[in-house]
Amino acid sequence: MRKRNRRVRAVLAVTSAAVLGLAGCDALGGDDDPGTSGAGARRAKASQAPLWDTSPASIAAVGDSITRGFDACTVLQDCPAASWATGASAEVNSLAVRLLGASKAATHSWNYAVTGSRMADLAGQMTQAAAEKPQLVTVMAGANDACRESPSAMTSVAAFRSGFEDAMGTLRRSLPKAQVYVASVPNLKRLWSQGRTNALGKQIWKLGICPSMLGDADALDAAATARRDTVQQRVEDYNKVLKEVCAKDARCRFDGGAVYDFRFGTDQLSHWDWFHPSVDGQARLAEIAYRRVTEPVS
Repeated sequence: MRKRNRRVRAVLAVTSAAVLGLAGCDALGGDDDPGTSGAGARRAKASQAPLWDTSPASIAAVGDSITRGFDACTVLQDCPAASWATGASAEVNSLAVRLLGASKAATHSWNYAVTGSRMADLAGQMTQAAAEKPQLVTVMAGANDACRESPSAMTSVAAFRSGFEDAMGTLRRSLPKAQVYVASVPNLKRLWSQGRTNALGKQIWKLGICPSMLGDADALDAAATARRDTVQQRVEDYNKVLKEVCAKDARCRFDGGAVYDFRFGTDQLSHWDWFHPSVDGQARLAEIAYRRVTEPVS
């Protein structure tokens, strides 16, 4: 009987300890899934937060003459007000205006693109852009790497890749969580095809606009065709680099070749040089960017 009592007391002691243990867990806020409350819940929530915000609160733009609105308003001059990325023109309705509204875009968007710049110049622009601490950085660069005096002078694909990686690294060292929208390099051969129908445009081209593609604009012989095809292939190679490097960054979105695929017509080309985007062309670029930036996270 004494042994039996000892066994009963032992069972009661174990049961009491288990009950007290459960009560203690409940008192600390625990439950069957420790990841749904307290620090666990915060970690779970953070891990589920999307890496892409479709409504960034500030924008900085880097790149070349297209982003500066070159020849959109006046012959052979920048017109940043008409920039697809940050311009204030109501006709363009830039990406910044679409995302922020006209009033906020005036104080929370910055354009550090430089006419004539190439991929090697992008890191320096990124440094300037990062100083503003933008939530979104737009990139459109590469046309000038292909638009050289001749195909042999074009930036190599390896150097182009290195330049873009360097630019992204520069941004990430300062702003690891900034989002990046990367536009593809336009189809230069299609721009030549459209612009060569205008006599005035061809005269402007002779001043030195993209000679590797636009030089001897009316020549259709085998050598001229091979030259243009070489430039076009380099543009496609650049776009492949932009896609691949961007894909390695969780907060980077490439346009999927949308700018390259866009068919610029005469209304979308500057009537000063028949090569750079007109005000209407800048508006189309803004539309493309806005669709990609605001695309829901899948």
